[in-house]
Formats: sequence, structure tokens, C-alpha cells
Amino acid sequence: MEGAVELWELDENETLIVSKFCKYKHYDLMSTVSVLSSGTQAVSGRKDFCIKVLDFAQQMVLNSYRGIKVLLGLRVTSPGKLRLRAGLGVSFQTPVLPFAGCSASGYLPTSLAWHPQQSEIFVFGDENGTVSLVDTKSASCALSSAVHSQCVTGLVFSPHSAPFLASVSEDCSLAVLDSGLSEVFRSRAHRDFVRDATWSPLNHSLLTTVGWDHQVIHHIVPTEPLPEPGPKSVAE
Repeated sequence: MEGAVELWELDENETLIVSKFCKYKHYDLMSTVSVLSSGTQAVSGRKDFCIKVLDFAQQMVLNSYRGIKVLLGLRVTSPGKLRLRAGLGVSFQTPVLPFAGCSASGYLPTSLAWHPQQSEIFVFGDENGTVSLVDTKSASCALSSAVHSQCVTGLVFSPHSAPFLASVSEDCSLAVLDSGLSEVFRSRAHRDFVRDATWSPLNHSLLTTVGWDHQVIHHIVPTEPLPEPGPKSVAE
């Protein structure tokens, strides 16, 4: 089974998605892709224990790094300090975070994201579908919520001044959470695992997801707060 990194372009006021190129450079399922801050390159990691650095303009792989024992992943340290870490037996400028960890839940963490405005706070999701918010200045979780029924596959903060958090999962759903990890939007439009999500840099209410069902789906997320707390709402 081969894996690919594919570049898509948004046309016609972000209503049309056009595939620009596709590179099959891995030999197993894709586990993660992260675009560098310059927007000109991306780093991909897969279950073939290999990291590849891809240049968009040249449409080619610039560098490859191969591991031998563990699954690869990308880690972003606090905002403004983008670093790369992989299970290669080596790390690239990755400091040890002074954080003892949350109360042991018995479930494996599967995804994380740093808060874009608060460098001491990050969120992580686990294989049980729980999303937790952590303050690194203390040794405990500030908040925790059972957002999904299966593994969390991705967490992405929005570019808002008071950012929303998008969470995607193997339960085939997308959930958007507020600062208190309360649900403000949910979509079950995908028919298979949802693998990743990204917020539009131009339209703060536009969120795009990709899934194993070979769909790339746009979602319009309400940016105004809900009128009052109540049962979790579900938006298709």
C-alpha cells in the first residue's frame, strides 16, 4: 500500500478545490502532514517509519529521514518555536517540556496542538476520544471532555482572537469546541475516518476536513456564541 502527499488549491472564492500535484513517496499509510510556516514546504510522516520534506514549488522530496523502531509523528512546540520530532532515535532541536502530565487515563495520546495565544497551554486527544486542555505551569489537566467515541486523529485551533478548536476522529465526525471544550458545531458528513482539518486563512468560519472516504469537505462554523448552554447540538 503506497501513501501520497497531495497539494490542493482553492479557486473561485474558496468554493472550488483543484488538485495541483500528488506525490507517492511513502510505502504505507500516511500518519501526519505538517506545512511549514513559510508555506512553501511540508513534512510528512507515515507508518513506513520515514519522514520526508517536500518542496511545493519544485514538486519534489528534498530530504528523507528513516527510523527503525517506532511510529513517526510530528510535534509542534509552543507558538513561535516550531520544531520537528520523530521516533527515529534522534530528535531535531526538541527540548524536554517541563510538564509532568495529566492524571493517568490509561489511554494513549494520539494528537496535540498548542494554543495560538497562550504559550503555556496545549490540548491533546487520546485513543478513547477524550480531548484534554493542559496548563504546563501546573501538573494537571485544566479541562477534559469526552468529545468522540473513538480515537482523536487531529486537533487544530482556528485563527480567531478567541480561537475555536477543531477535533476530528475515527468516529467519522468533526467537532468544534469553544475555550471551555464545549461543543459549538458537529458534522458527520464523512463516511469513514476523518484524518485532518484546516481553517481558512481568509474566512474564519470556513473549516475543511479530509477523510479516508476520499472526500475533502468544507464546513461553515457559526462564529457567534450559542445563545445559552444546553444539550450538545449536532450540525450536519
